[in-house]
Amino acid sequence: LILADSFYEWGISQGRKQPFRFQLANQRPFTMAGIWEAWTSPDGQVINTCAIITTGANELVQVIHHRMPVILSPENEQRWLKSGDRQLLRPYQASDMTCYPVSQRVNSPQNDDPTFILPLDG
Repeated sequence: LILADSFYEWGISQGRKQPFRFQLANQRPFTMAGIWEAWTSPDGQVINTCAIITTGANELVQVIHHRMPVILSPENEQRWLKSGDRQLLRPYQASDMTCYPVSQRVNSPQNDDPTFILPLDG
């Protein structure tokens, strides 16, 4: 399970790339389906890695991007952990989500500022 309070996708707005923040309508944290692996690097160090599993986009996200993370409802978290049930790999209900454009500065990991999650004016 990968915990988050939102995710970003980049679309085109006024001819340039624009990041959009997607979150649950209730603004609560959520979990995404993930996979993980521990592997040993050539120098012998154990590296833990993970990846977020994606699925086709719901009606809200598809305006911006063709895929989205698999968001799990709380009642399906244990089901995913115990079985990795592929039936859970479906888009989250669009009506339970919101999105809005945010600063393009969110695109760089060198920038770390809580104002990046605020909606752009206009």
